[in-house]
Amino acid sequence: MTAPSTFGLSSEARNLHWLLTNLVEEVPGIQSVAVVSSDGLLLLSSDQARNDEAREARSGQRSGPRGSSADLATVVSGIGSLTIGAARLMEFGGVKHTMVAMDEGSLFVMSISDGSLLGVHGSADCDMSVVAYHMALFVGRAGHVLTPELRSELRKSLEPAPAGSTR
Repeated sequence: MTAPSTFGLSSEARNLHWLLTNLVEEVPGIQSVAVVSSDGLLLLSSDQARNDEAREARSGQRSGPRGSSADLATVVSGIGSLTIGAARLMEFGGVKHTMVAMDEGSLFVMSISDGSLLGVHGSADCDMSVVAYHMALFVGRAGHVLTPELRSELRKSLEPAPAGSTR
């Protein structure tokens, strides 16, 4: 895995990148991870290629292949919205986490803070309890630092660079 570029980011943003990279590298079976804002925008992804895809999709240069970070962000956001709506309808309180087990893998969605979500795509043989435990650790560490200012910074880091500049 290639670590995402953190050049020019605040220490909080760099720490969040480090936590995300560490989650993917330390937990067997995790294939990709995304942090999504309450409005469905990708804030952070576990690999540089996904971050680049999101930046290109936002700039209109290309829509991204199936399975791109934009697709993962959309799925995570949709599942989050659906489960929040179901919890409200049933008057069960806030949604803490959701898991979707499929034949070839699993998708985990966990609330972070202020509507932000952590989404994890796991392989079919991942230990779901281990993944959920490490996601909860990530949420506990990231939740208090994922402020509106940091979310804005992370969004901007995925925007296309102005013409003539380098990242």
